[in-house]
Amino acid sequence: MARLAAQLERSGALRDRRWVAAFADTPRHVFVQSWLEQETGDRGITVWRRRATDDVTLASVYRDATLVTRLDPATAERVDETAWTGIPTSSSTQPSLMAGMLEELGAEDGQRVLEIGTGTGYNAALLCARLGDAVVHSMDIDQELVDAARQRLAGIGYQPRLLDGDGTQGWPAGGPFDRVIATCSVPAIPTAWLEQLRPGGVVVADVALGIEGGLVRLSHRGDGRARGFFTATPGRFMPARDDARAYPARERAARAPMAGTRPTALTAEEIRANYPLRLVLAFRLPGTELVYHVDEEGTALQLQREDGSWARVPLAGENTGMVTYGGDDGLWKEAEAAREWWAAAGRPEQDRFGYARETDGSSYVRYLPDGTVWKVSG
Repeated sequence: MARLAAQLERSGALRDRRWVAAFADTPRHVFVQSWLEQETGDRGITVWRRRATDDVTLASVYRDATLVTRLDPATAERVDETAWTGIPTSSSTQPSLMAGMLEELGAEDGQRVLEIGTGTGYNAALLCARLGDAVVHSMDIDQELVDAARQRLAGIGYQPRLLDGDGTQGWPAGGPFDRVIATCSVPAIPTAWLEQLRPGGVVVADVALGIEGGLVRLSHRGDGRARGFFTATPGRFMPARDDARAYPARERAARAPMAGTRPTALTAEEIRANYPLRLVLAFRLPGTELVYHVDEEGTALQLQREDGSWARVPLAGENTGMVTYGGDDGLWKEAEAAREWWAAAGRPEQDRFGYARETDGSSYVRYLPDGTVWKVSG
């Protein structure tokens, strides 16, 4: 525990000595008694292999890594005795990411905190270690996770208030709060969080914008308005869900037939290598997804919209400078324009962008140096 805390302090993820002490005093292995580690199986299939926490694997639990703890049962398929395929629904977050979020949260002694996404209970334990369990509230959609977290927390002497329920609705009976921290992603900051947050209070959450998303730190201005910025700490979380065990199946329109191929200066490698560029693409192309497309020609990075339009560029081979598209040919043109804007602006990092949530629920992103604005929700 002390070694992990020291590592996080050396890396700059932790700056406040009180948080260093919290990480040094909180046993992650109590909350991660087993986890699922990704590996490639004998048949070349990527699987999740269960690892038990014991004397041999203890050091692995204290790595600076996200440890997946649960899979969506609707997608999970058992491959052998200890391995499954499937989509993760719960995890113990990478400690450096958690540290950065807790530093951004800026919670002070006596302030009441609501955590959305209890998961294993490890982050709730960190909050208890720093602030005391009397002011810590945590909720999760999955009652089994909440019950297990409650037992683990009690086992190390903490009794925060825990609740199972839809985190996007917050905890009306528990408020008002001074801080809200979410370890799940949301497409926009829910109204309920701001209604339960005192004016001047802070929200730290992952806002999912389609192609990309990121952590924002927002101050509540009152009347449902909040202002802030994308944090220097990058990080993404699994989406919030309204079902305790599974994500709903997403319906998509049939893909449009191929319309053409042409040269492009925007490559898959540039998109993959530059997180801030992906954010700008998300700002300028709302309602668009970024996915991997696999066919007989190989693997490509593909943008796709609900109307069936798509455009993709290959990850490798002789045609990485060619885009193939179907439906609206303006989709990739707008992506190219976004890349040109980002390059002309000096390739700014994510913390050069502000985020605003208005009373009516709409949200805007602003490029702080010159005030360029994009509407991203509502």
